[in-house]
Amino acid sequence: MANNKRNKALPFNLYFFTVLVISLIGLIDAVYLSISHFKVYTDIDHRSFCAMTKAINCDTVSQSPYSIFINVPIPIWGIFGYFIILVLLISAWRYRYHKRKYIWPTFFIVALLYSTNSVLLALISALIIHSHCIMCILSHAVNFLLLFYAWLVYRRFEKGSIFNGLTDDLKLYRKNWKFWCCGVLSLVAVAITLILFFPPYWQMKLGGLDISISRGITKEGYPWIGSEDPELVITEFSDYQCFQCKKMHFFLRQLISEHKDRLRLVHRHFPIDDEYNPIVTEPFHTGSGKLAIIALYAQEKDQFWEVNDLLFDLVGTKKDFNTATIAKQMKDTSSGELVTAFNNKYLRLRLKHDIAVGIDKGINGTPAIIINDTVYLGTIPKDVMRSILGNKMK
Repeated sequence: MANNKRNKALPFNLYFFTVLVISLIGLIDAVYLSISHFKVYTDIDHRSFCAMTKAINCDTVSQSPYSIFINVPIPIWGIFGYFIILVLLISAWRYRYHKRKYIWPTFFIVALLYSTNSVLLALISALIIHSHCIMCILSHAVNFLLLFYAWLVYRRFEKGSIFNGLTDDLKLYRKNWKFWCCGVLSLVAVAITLILFFPPYWQMKLGGLDISISRGITKEGYPWIGSEDPELVITEFSDYQCFQCKKMHFFLRQLISEHKDRLRLVHRHFPIDDEYNPIVTEPFHTGSGKLAIIALYAQEKDQFWEVNDLLFDLVGTKKDFNTATIAKQMKDTSSGELVTAFNNKYLRLRLKHDIAVGIDKGINGTPAIIINDTVYLGTIPKDVMRSILGNKMK
């Protein structure tokens, strides 16, 4: 009966090309995720099609520091991983007429590693990021399908266990050790090159303040940077725990650097923190209100822009930080001073005023940009930017 069942197995080529198609789907998905990850950090207008809700949002997952592993984005590692899968499939195709199904046990072990990685990434999304990416879920499904088909192919065409087959694979590798060593060393070289030389576009570091750019305080008491006699004033309402705020601020600071004699950027605070912001009805961006107070205290010590940049750089990393971490990077400031500032009535009133003004202007999220008394939520429309850079920048 067992032999009859084996004879009724579908042709090997059908299984092979099914696995090939699944692998190509995984590769295409990894390429898409890599492009999306790049755009999340470099395109102020980018929004993924699967950025649907707080719980289902590819952009939120990309914005997490967990989307980077050993200085390389996870989707890039995905491309690298599926390339390995395709190399194994090509190798397995070479031995399709042999009595033994070489390479498939190795394929199973690799797919098992990928599936384990998928489980870890899914747990990180659920327990730490609290958001899931649909295209990431697709890659997880691909990995589990590859694992299943690797097991299925071996079961259909071999009598022994996967691990016995792995022993046969090892004998094959020893027999052709020069060829396989070259292949493994080539993959290792590619991985090391990625780790050492992949451009860290996600860091968005401002690189310190340009001393040639003027700074000051408006007559209303808000910090500004840019032109002393501006043709146009851009006001940002920001939250230090908002990734889009960091990206928008990074873009605006670059804009100011390029047009420092014509543009002025004014910074104001709008933390989406239920402890400070009355429109927030449930815990969200907890601690962003205290970060805003630290920035207000830094303004009192004439260190606003330095601390502003520091806060944007610190938030969103996997590194822990506290008032001591921040105080160490400020001039003549102790951790105790920053803790005391949280209860400073004057600073709390200033923050309350910023929030109240924002609400009065219809702001219900961040970043919010005001240009010529018009409020733009999330981003600045391209036609407005063209108007600023085209008409205003003569």
